Amino acid sequence: MFLQRFHLPTVEHIHFNPHDLSVKNRLITYSLNSSRVVIEGLPQIFWADGLPWREANLWAMERVTNGEALLKTVSSNLNGLLNYAKFLESRSLQWFEFPSRKADRCLVQYRGALIKARDAGHISPATASEYMRNCISFYRWVRRRGLLNPLLPLWKDKRYFIKFFDQVGFERTLAGTTTDLGIPNRKRIGVTLEGGLLPVSAADRDAILDFAKQNASPELYLMLALGFFTGMRLGTICDLRIDTLERALHDPSAKGLLLISVGPGASPPVHTKFGVTGQIWIPEALCSEVLEYTKSLRRLTREASAAGEHQDLVFLTRFGNPFGRRNSDQSSAINVEMSSLRKLGIASGIKALRKFRFHQSRCTFGTELAKLALATLKIIS
Repeated sequence: MFLQRFHLPTVEHIHFNPHDLSVKNRLITYSLNSSRVVIEGLPQIFWADGLPWREANLWAMERVTNGEALLKTVSSNLNGLLNYAKFLESRSLQWFEFPSRKADRCLVQYRGALIKARDAGHISPATASEYMRNCISFYRWVRRRGLLNPLLPLWKDKRYFIKFFDQVGFERTLAGTTTDLGIPNRKRIGVTLEGGLLPVSAADRDAILDFAKQNASPELYLMLALGFFTGMRLGTICDLRIDTLERALHDPSAKGLLLISVGPGASPPVHTKFGVTGQIWIPEALCSEVLEYTKSLRRLTREASAAGEHQDLVFLTRFGNPFGRRNSDQSSAINVEMSSLRKLGIASGIKALRKFRFHQSRCTFGTELAKLALATLKIIS
């Protein structure tokens, strides 16, 4: 099985064809149900040994097919559950075992690990809260489906009440249920930029790029360069097409800069957040460097393994797959590479990489552009 190449749990996005199951003469047969909607890109979790996490995958499938949640939402939930799966395997824990000693229970240990990661600055408070919430939602479904003993001590439910005034001034009370495992989203006090991230200095940017060029894959290095010098989101970079760069036009008002078209209305279409169509600046030298990469043996070998609709993507994994998730600004492959780059950077004394996240390349671009604009205004005035 090809999935055995992975050494950690992973999420695969599959083409799901609904089937009906029937039993006749003690034989189980499956028949294609053409009346049900085919799901393209259904997320499924696989353990490190290549076996599927059947319960989590069934949870995802049921929510999408029943219309309970959008595919994008389910993909986000499964990504959070993937983090839990990695934690379980790293501690040799089973997701369905709940010993009587509370401190030994997998959910309690996972909550502690999330809080520790949050306090150390490795994940944001919102991410810690979301990951724990995903786990609790999954276990509620498992218990409701009768897949776990209802007497197992998963957590203690707590009731909460929120008072508010409606549009005509009457006081109302909203009641709900939470658990003792929930992690409050305590946001940092003060002004923060998009995603709670801060830009890095121009010197740190250059140090990160120099280190990535020598120690990271060519794909990650070029993606970081695109983030720092174009401000594109990761989802847009992962969906960038060769034709997009080849059709770049010179900006007559800015020497050395080209304009590329992105969004659903561009030709070819390139993913953008909220489906916005527009043009993006890209330095001519960087555009040439990326196009040169697309002609390399490394890139062409990956293209040969790719499906037809993916062969025009600038960036492909070594298995010929897109780096990004479908219609998403997230990439598990880049997350893994960024984690490795941070570890190497810390070991090599690159302080700028200690807490660096890919999205900081985008806010760094915005900050440097604003500095340039302010400097230009001062000269004019």
